[in-house]
Amino acid sequence: MNKNLYVTLMAGGVGTRFWPYSRNIRPKQFLDVMGTGKTLLQSTYERFLSLCPLENIFVVTHEEHVALTREQLPGLNESQILAEPMRKNTAPCIAYACHKIKKINEDGVVVVSPADHLILNEADFQKTVSKVAEHAKQDKLITLGIEPTRPETGYGYIQFIENKSPLKKVKTFTEKPELSLAKKFIDSGDFVWNAGLFICNVQSFLQAFKKHLPEMAEIFDEASEKFSTPDEAAAIRAAYAQVKNISIDYGIMEKADNVYVWPSQFAWNDLGSWASLHDLLPKDKNHNAVAADALLYDTRNTIVKASEDKLIVVQGLNGYLVGAFDNVVIVCEKDKEDLFRRFVNDLKAKSNGGKYL
Repeated sequence: MNKNLYVTLMAGGVGTRFWPYSRNIRPKQFLDVMGTGKTLLQSTYERFLSLCPLENIFVVTHEEHVALTREQLPGLNESQILAEPMRKNTAPCIAYACHKIKKINEDGVVVVSPADHLILNEADFQKTVSKVAEHAKQDKLITLGIEPTRPETGYGYIQFIENKSPLKKVKTFTEKPELSLAKKFIDSGDFVWNAGLFICNVQSFLQAFKKHLPEMAEIFDEASEKFSTPDEAAAIRAAYAQVKNISIDYGIMEKADNVYVWPSQFAWNDLGSWASLHDLLPKDKNHNAVAADALLYDTRNTIVKASEDKLIVVQGLNGYLVGAFDNVVIVCEKDKEDLFRRFVNDLKAKSNGGKYL
C-alpha cells in the first residue's frame, strides 16, 4: 500500500448514452449495470482500496448526487466527497481534486479514474497502477493506454513513439476514428486505446494547468485558499461559474510535450453504450442478453432489460434494445449510439420532457 498515492474518482457524468436506464436522479455510475450486486462506483472504489489508504480516495460528483455517493460509499468522510455545483467536464474536476490533495501532501501522486468503467482482471490493473506510480514522481503526465484487440471506432486512440521502456512518449491523440483508420492504427502497432486514466505527481498536474489553462489555474489558485474551510462551497461555486467547459484531454494532454503512455493489457471497457453492455453480458444461443422477465420469439442479437415487475415479450427483432425503466419504454437499434443523445436532446426541448430524464 502506497501512502503517497491519492485517488480521484470522477463520478459527475449523466450517462446519456445509457438513457433511459441512466437518469438524472441516478446516473450510470450509481447503477448495478453488470448485475453483480455492486454499482459501477462501488466496484471502482473497491478496486483502489488495496493500493492506498482509504482516506486518500476522493470522489468528485455533482452536488445533487452527494447524498447518493455517501449512501453507496459509507466509508468516506464528508471531506472526501467533492461537490461540483455544475458540470464543466473533466479539467475543472481534476483541478479541484488536485488542489485538495496538494493541501494534504504536496508530493502526492494522483490517480484519476472514471467511476463508471469496467475492469475485469483487477490484479493486473493494480500491479500496473503501482508500477506507473513509481514513474510519476518525475515531471511527467502519464496516461494508461489499453493495447487494442479490435479496430474499435467508439474509443479514442493514443499514438506513441516506440522505445525500450514500458513508458512511451505520446505522439498524437485521435478521437473515435472511422473504421478504415482504426484498422490502420491496429496494423501499425504503435496505437493504444485511450482509457481516460491518468497517474501524475500533483505538482506536475498543477503546473500543466498553469501552462495550458492559465485562466482556470488562476481561478482555482484563488479558490483553494478557502478549501477545507466553511467557505469552500461558496468558493467552488464562484470558481465553476467562471471556468470554461473543457476536458483534460483537449485542455492539457493534447497540448503538453511531457505526456507519456503506459500500454497495458488489463481487460477494460468504458461501458459507453448499450452495444458495449450487450457484448459483455451473458447471452443465449441467439446472442440475446436478457436481464428481465421476458419471452423472446424469433429474436437475435438483442438486449432486453426491465424492472422486476414487468414482463417483456419480444418477437421478430434483430440488433435491438428493448427496455422498460420507470416511466419510459424504449425499442430501438442498440448499435446507433448517437440516437440516444438525440432522444435526450429532443426531450429537453419538450415542455414535459424533464420528467422522463
